[in-house]
This record gives sequence, C-alpha cells and structure tokens, in this order.
Amino acid sequence: MDKIGEKELLKALESGKVPLRRPGKPLLRQLAAAAEQTFKKDQRINIRISSHDLQGIQSVAVRKGLPYQALIAGLIHQYVEGDLIDRAG
Repeated sequence: MDKIGEKELLKALESGKVPLRRPGKPLLRQLAAAAEQTFKKDQRINIRISSHDLQGIQSVAVRKGLPYQALIAGLIHQYVEGDLIDRAG
C-alpha cells in the first residue's frame, strides 16, 4: 500500500472521496489505551551531556514553546519509532 501525504489525504477528505464515519466503542477504547501508553512517563533516566548541547536543546525548546525535557523525550520517542532520519546512511 502506498503512503499518502497529509495534503493528499486532506484533499481526498474534502472532495468526499474518503467517507468519514464515527469510530465504534471498541476502536475508541483501543485508541485511548494506545494514547495512554504513548504519553505515560513511568521511567526516569539521568544522562550527562555537554553544556553546549544542553544550551542548544534549551534554545530549540524555547523557540518551540516546550520544556526542554519534553523536547528530549519527544526526540527519543521519534527515534525509537523510526521517525528520525539517519543522515549517516
């Protein structure tokens, strides 16, 4: 199955090519459970990083309007899920 981009999906929805329907209770329960697992922060780690890297992370977090810890946790999650691109190859 080909991946569809966000713009293509929006266009298909707006044109009526993709019918919308209300999700059933089983799907809503499944989605709620998945969301709870995704956002549950139940483990703590301590890491040492350079002052330069921490300042850079904090600067990016300020621009994005996020706490820097949330930015770091989000980056780790994206990496684990395979959503970050490995430039090295």
